[in-house]
Amino acid sequence: MTADLRHLRAFLAIAAEGNVTRAAARLHVTQPALSRTLRQLEAHLGVRLVDRSTHHLELTAAGERYRQRAEAAVAAVDAALDPSAAGVWPLRLGHAWSALGARTTMLLRRWALLHPEVPLELLRIDDERIAGVGRGRCDVAILRDPGPVAGLRTARLMSERRFAVLAVDSPLAARAELFLSDLAGEPVAMNAVTGSTTRGLWPAGAAPERVVPVGNTDDWLVVIAAGRAVGVSTEATVAVYPNPDVAYVPLVDAPLVEVVLAWAEPVTHPSVPALVALAAEVVAA
Repeated sequence: MTADLRHLRAFLAIAAEGNVTRAAARLHVTQPALSRTLRQLEAHLGVRLVDRSTHHLELTAAGERYRQRAEAAVAAVDAALDPSAAGVWPLRLGHAWSALGARTTMLLRRWALLHPEVPLELLRIDDERIAGVGRGRCDVAILRDPGPVAGLRTARLMSERRFAVLAVDSPLAARAELFLSDLAGEPVAMNAVTGSTTRGLWPAGAAPERVVPVGNTDDWLVVIAAGRAVGVSTEATVAVYPNPDVAYVPLVDAPLVEVVLAWAEPVTHPSVPALVALAAEVVAA
């Protein structure tokens, strides 16, 4: 048997629903047919993808790894069959926040000048740490301090300084520079999914006592502007999110943040190498 797109969609529906009955309803097929399709895919791959030992199905370790590949493959096929994009194959550049900061506009303008036949789409994907690049939601992603990323290639672009981010009327906002210890007594707004700030940024025993969780950059800024918390971000945020209610003050003892480009191999768009090369030129200018 040769597996095809139908098998991938069946597996992804089961992974999303955690239940064969709901997945079958989602795909408008019978439960036995869906179970048979899953077994065919597992037989083709030679691995067990789903643990059926509990009422709520769970992916095996192999299934979790394969899910990322399946999502990328289905996304690529859907994009290729999208009638609205016929004749146009945009290159999708993902980011979780702030893109390349002050260099973003230069990158977009130079790409349009050098590659007018390939639209470059900048996509903010802030619901996963690697901005969708591992699941086919974009072709290349700008990541900050991503750590090890299985299945992706990366190219370092630059390092960014960190800044304390404060309500403009905070007593700390009048300072020319700050230390991490200056923030330790304040509630700190943190995005646990895509943010580069964690308790581990502070020395052992000196981390902030209270964290205010946020889901995206917009909510993070609102919490800080309202005086409910302080934040830590990079110089890219300073450039992209000027706000009259927020002050940015350099943090002199905070480690730099590494900015990288990440992409899957094989590449999902033939222009990926050209974008990687151009981004390196832009940040070096």
